[in-house]
Amino acid sequence: MKSRTRTRTRTHTRSRSLACVAALLLAAPLAPTAQAAGTGTDTHLEGSLPSGATYLMDVPARWNGTVLLYSHGYRPSNAPTNPAMNAPDDATKTLLLDRGYALIGSSYATTGWAVTDAVPDQLATLDSFTGRFGPARRTIAWGTSYGGLVTTAIAERHADRIDGSLSTCGLLQGGVANWNNTLDPVFALKTLLAPGSAIPLTGLESEAAAADAANAMSAVVSGAQGTAEGRARIALAAALHNIPGWNDPAQPRPGATDWDAQQANQYQAVMGLIAWPAFNWRQEAEDRVGGNMSWNTKVDYAAMLGRSPLHKEVSELYAKAGLSLTADLTSLNRAPRISADAGAVARMARTSSFTGRLTKPQLDIHTTGDALIPVQAENAHRRAVTAAGSSRLLRQAYVENAGHCSFSRAELAAALHTLEDRVTTGRWRGTDPRALNARAAKADSTAPARYVSYRPTPYPRPYDLAHPADRHRR
Repeated sequence: MKSRTRTRTRTHTRSRSLACVAALLLAAPLAPTAQAAGTGTDTHLEGSLPSGATYLMDVPARWNGTVLLYSHGYRPSNAPTNPAMNAPDDATKTLLLDRGYALIGSSYATTGWAVTDAVPDQLATLDSFTGRFGPARRTIAWGTSYGGLVTTAIAERHADRIDGSLSTCGLLQGGVANWNNTLDPVFALKTLLAPGSAIPLTGLESEAAAADAANAMSAVVSGAQGTAEGRARIALAAALHNIPGWNDPAQPRPGATDWDAQQANQYQAVMGLIAWPAFNWRQEAEDRVGGNMSWNTKVDYAAMLGRSPLHKEVSELYAKAGLSLTADLTSLNRAPRISADAGAVARMARTSSFTGRLTKPQLDIHTTGDALIPVQAENAHRRAVTAAGSSRLLRQAYVENAGHCSFSRAELAAALHTLEDRVTTGRWRGTDPRALNARAAKADSTAPARYVSYRPTPYPRPYDLAHPADRHRR
């Protein structure tokens, strides 16, 4: 295995100037070994895997015996860089290193919908760590966003390599459900706001075609936001994706019945959905699986809205605009539908959907105000795990905050400690909000602790491999 190795010594203060860090990284390397980690110095390693992915390892001098295998989130195929990561952010990284955890993670050999590269690259990183430092006493896989999907794929397919898993704001509805749910809001926007347009929603032939479609849809939606009728229809599209009315920590939190403020916040998220996942990211995913993996044949949009927690807001905005919600839902249900390519669905399902079969404990945490991966994804995962008979191994917890993955480092540490406790004792303890907040305060009393009692509504269109009907539904 080709690798480049660097070691450095940490002082009691982790904060250093970039120049100082660079000087340390250029110092003469000391070959890392399991013994080197216990010589009184911290070890920092960067290397390359045979796939071309890079890895990053940090092992504190007083390693507690637990290694955390971190899977990072989605990076677009045109991302300018693709660095390895072994923690979600520097603050969390510092906290965990100070508590003795070894942190490792890879970059994945390719960007985009790269789960077929990500899983083997993460396992190869774990192999490299074990070869250098010896077997860990405990191995925890954890990941953020798309990295939650990667982590859960490891938990289902390679459970022998880990002792437990933690998904944070994970894409746990799986790939097929994700792309179906990404289709629904743009289908509604096109049908209701630009019914005569030729904007393609699937079958995007190139990055340029995807960019053109995104720009055209953005122009339509931006213009519609200027009218009451347009705002009501944008709110309907947002409800089909379960985009909450408070979805960014920078937004003022609207009142429970402040429908206009909620819609304004949703509009920002809808524009982000159009700019990236609905067209550009879809095109790359379609290219990987060789066709369109999404459909809305036989979907009843009136029933879907009826199950959404945003139904009341949509109804109120339609009434304010003097529009008939029934008429628009009828138009949606009568509009020409989009069919999927069966081979593309099968390939997406095989690589990126879940069976729900867990053999090691998994803890999922999610913010309640997530627009990118709505909190209802947790309901989809629980559905699969329950159908597979593995529910005793799964626990889920919720942080009351707007934004995607907007956890404090204390909240992340509390989740990790709770999962470790389950691995050690064989029993789930302290998964209620009060206990999680107490753990968070103990980990870092200066950071927010916002776990709450919460139960998400059903995911709009679940799809998993635990339900035979899903495996054949197109």
